[in-house]
Amino acid sequence: MNDALLAAATSAFPTDLPAITLGAVTHAGAIDPQPLVRLPLAMMTRHGLIAGATGTGKTKTLQLMAEQLSAQGVPVFLADVKGDVGGIAMAGTAHPRIDERAKATGYTWQPTAFPVELLSLTGRTGGQLRATVSDFGPLLMAKVLGLNETQSSVLALVFKYCDDKGLLLLDLSDLREVLQYLSEDGAAELKDYGGMSKATVGVLLRNIIGLESQGADTFFGEPAFDLNDLLSVERDGRGLVSVLSLSDVQDKPALFSTFMLWMLAELYAMLPEVGDLAKPKLVFFFDEAHLLFDEASKSMRDEIEKVVRLVRSKGVGIFFITQHPRDIPETVLGQLGNRVQHALRAFTPDDEKQLRSTARTIPKTDFYDIEAILTSLGTGEALVSTLTAKGTPTQPFACHLVPPSSRMGPLTPDEIAPRLTTPQARKYATAVDRDSAREMLERKHAAAEQAAAAEAAVAANVKAKAAPTATGAREEESALGSFLRSPVARTIAVTIAGTLTRTLLGALTGKRRR
Repeated sequence: MNDALLAAATSAFPTDLPAITLGAVTHAGAIDPQPLVRLPLAMMTRHGLIAGATGTGKTKTLQLMAEQLSAQGVPVFLADVKGDVGGIAMAGTAHPRIDERAKATGYTWQPTAFPVELLSLTGRTGGQLRATVSDFGPLLMAKVLGLNETQSSVLALVFKYCDDKGLLLLDLSDLREVLQYLSEDGAAELKDYGGMSKATVGVLLRNIIGLESQGADTFFGEPAFDLNDLLSVERDGRGLVSVLSLSDVQDKPALFSTFMLWMLAELYAMLPEVGDLAKPKLVFFFDEAHLLFDEASKSMRDEIEKVVRLVRSKGVGIFFITQHPRDIPETVLGQLGNRVQHALRAFTPDDEKQLRSTARTIPKTDFYDIEAILTSLGTGEALVSTLTAKGTPTQPFACHLVPPSSRMGPLTPDEIAPRLTTPQARKYATAVDRDSAREMLERKHAAAEQAAAAEAAVAANVKAKAAPTATGAREEESALGSFLRSPVARTIAVTIAGTLTRTLLGALTGKRRR
C-alpha cells in the first residue's frame, strides 16, 4: 500500500469528529484494513451524490449511510423504489461475504435492526401519506398532470381564483369541480383573470381523471401528513428511519418524485434557520433522482435549485442517487459537496464521453488515474470525495465500502403487517372529507337552481291569473262565430237583404207602394 496515500487519507478524514464510516482505502488491488474513509456529520447538510452504473452497490451505500446516521441520532427519510431497503428494520444475518468484507476493511460488524416507519402513497405498503392540492400548488400539480406551459398557466389562474374566492382545494374532486364551474356557469367570473379556453379545460379534466384512475385520488386529501413526524428520535436516542415504499407506484414516477420535492419545499418553509450544526436535523435520500428532472420545466428546475440551495440552512441534507452525474442539472450538481462515485461502464462511444465528463467533475489527485479507476471499481467499491470541516473537498480516494449492519433485502409480508398498524400509521389511516371547493360550489349550484325554480313558479302564477280573461274573450268570440254560421242567421240575413233591395229599387224608380 502506498504510504503517501495512507497519510493523505488520514489527514483528510480525522477521527476526532462525529462522522459515518464509509470504508477502507484501496489502491492497485490492495485494501488497507483500516476504515479511514469517513463523512463528517457536520458536512451532511452540504448535500451529496451517490452515482454509478446498475449493480455497482448504490443501494447498499445508501443503506449503510442511513443506518449509521440513525445510530447517531439523525432522522432519515429515504425512498425505496425497488422495495429492498425496508430490510433496514431487521438485523442483518452473518454471511461469509459479510465477514470477508468486514475483515478486509477492519470494520467491527454487528447485526443491528433500526427503528423504521413504513410510508406509502397508496396506503397498501405503509402508513398513508396525503397532501392537499392546495399544498402542492400550481407548479408541482402541473408536473404531476404532465401539462405544457400554456396549460400550466391556466392551472395557476385557477389556483389564484380559488385563493381569491376562499375555495379550498383539498382533493382532486375539488379541482375538477372548480374547472367545470369556471368553464360553464362561472365563466363570466374570469373576466379579471384572463379567461381560459374550453379545450384547455378539457385537457386538464382528462389528465385529472387519468390520475384518479391510477389511484392518486387516495394521495390527495386529508389528513395531510405532518412533516414533524419525520424528525422523530426514539427513546434510545436513535433517529427514526422513514422508508417511503414506492414499489406499488413505480409506474407513476412523476407523482412520487414531485411528492418528495414537495416535502423538501415544505420542510424549508416550516423549519427555522439554524445555520451550521454539529449534525443535521434530517437527511433525505432521493433515489432514482433523474425522475425528478425528466421533462421538468424551467420554473420547476429553478424551484429545485432554490430548495437545494436554501434548505441547508434549515439543517436538512439531501443526497441524490442516480446512475450518472449528468442526470442532475449543473446548477444542482454544483451544490452537492459530498461524492460517492461507484463504477461506470464504457461500452459505447457515448459511454466514453460520459466517463470523461464525469472524471472532470471529480477533484484532482496524484494517486489515481480517475478515468481508469472509474471503470475498474468492483461492486461495493467507490471513489469518495467529501468535504472537510473547513468545507473544502478532499482528494478522491478509492474505497472498499463496509457492509450494512441491517438486512440487505426486503421485508416479508409478515414483517410488514405489524408496521401497518403503528400509532403513526393509524393516525393517517382514515380519510377526512371536510367542507371544501366541491361542496361550496355544489351548494352554490343548488341555490341557483332553487332561485331559478322560484322565478319560474312566480312567472307561472302570474300567467295563471291572467288566463281566465283571455279564455272568456275567446269563448265570446267563439259563440258569436257559431251564431253567424247558423241557418237562422242566414235566413235573417236573406230577409234583411231582400227588404233593403226592394226599398232601394222603389226609391230609384219613383214608384210608391199603395
